[in-house]
Amino acid sequence: MSQPLFNAELMPSQMKANLDEFMHKIQDLSDTLHINLKPFQADHIALRINDAELAKLAHQEWQKEGQVISNAQINGRPIIVILFEQALNSHGWNIECLELPYPALGKTYPEQNWEHVEFVVPSDAQSADDYLADLKQQFPTLAQNWDALLEEGVKVKLSSPKGERERLNNPTVAFKHKGVCIKLHPHPLKAIVESEQSA
Repeated sequence: MSQPLFNAELMPSQMKANLDEFMHKIQDLSDTLHINLKPFQADHIALRINDAELAKLAHQEWQKEGQVISNAQINGRPIIVILFEQALNSHGWNIECLELPYPALGKTYPEQNWEHVEFVVPSDAQSADDYLADLKQQFPTLAQNWDALLEEGVKVKLSSPKGERERLNNPTVAFKHKGVCIKLHPHPLKAIVESEQSA
């Protein structure tokens, strides 16, 4: 066991013990957004660590929970993706992958913990703007409450993160509120990794 990781409450066993509480917040945020994510795949969960040494220790410990399927440089830092041997189950979702980014220079997160969950909401959209428009069609109540959500302090971020060799566009719409983040994208992370490896 890694003592520094344990002291920071970032050991896999500690993180798993906190999972239901975190997923409850994710459920609350999806209710706030007026989108029902129950039918959709909870593709992966991400944790955030501010210290590079702790990230390295977390990388070593989480590797014991599954297999590293990607170690890509995105925006100048490694982002590790681990496919769990046994999916994490919480609130009816089976989460099959962990995203573990090494810390970005000059960026500090308010806490080192679970940070977001990404869900696959299928779409043919190629850009983040088109994807958002598609999401508003798929979730009409999201569109109807859009202005009210922004007034409530829900932050929306559009992006198209891409590793160097990825061939599949995966535009992302992120909703952040009260320290919790839900990201939606059209393709599963495993498909993105496969597109990268077949390049």
